Amino acid sequence: MMISTRGRYALRVMLDLAKEDTDAYVPLDRIARRQGISEKYLESILAALSRAGLVLALRGKGGGYKLSRMPEEYPIGEILRLTEKSLAPVTCLEAGMDCPQAEACPTFPLWQGLDRVIEDYLMAHTLADLLPGAARPEEQE
Repeated sequence: MMISTRGRYALRVMLDLAKEDTDAYVPLDRIARRQGISEKYLESILAALSRAGLVLALRGKGGGYKLSRMPEEYPIGEILRLTEKSLAPVTCLEAGMDCPQAEACPTFPLWQGLDRVIEDYLMAHTLADLLPGAARPEEQE
C-alpha cells in the first residue's frame, strides 16, 4: 500500500482546517498558499471532501471551507479511504475482489492480518491526534 499525493494532501488540508476557528470558512487561496498546493489541485481534493460531507463549502464573498465535525471525530482512515479508494496491502483484499487462490494461498492470512493492522491503526487515530501539542500517534501505542 502506498498513500498517493492526493491522500497526503487531503490529510494536510484537513489538518489545516482543524487548526482554524470552527465557525470560520477558510478561503481556498489561503489554504493553497499555506500548504504549497496549486489551487486547481486543491479545489479537486476539497470538492471530493465536500461531496463526502467531511468539509462544508460556502461560495461567494466570505466563503471557503471548514470542517463539518470536530477534529476528534475524523478517523485518519476515513480521510485516506476516501482519497485512496483502498488501503489494502494487496489487490486480492480490495473491496469487490474475489481472489480464486484465497483458500489455497499460504500467504493470504498474512495479508489479511496486515490489512487489519493498517485499518485498526488508521481508524484509531484522529485529526485531533495530529494537531500541534497532541501526543504523537506512536507515543499513544
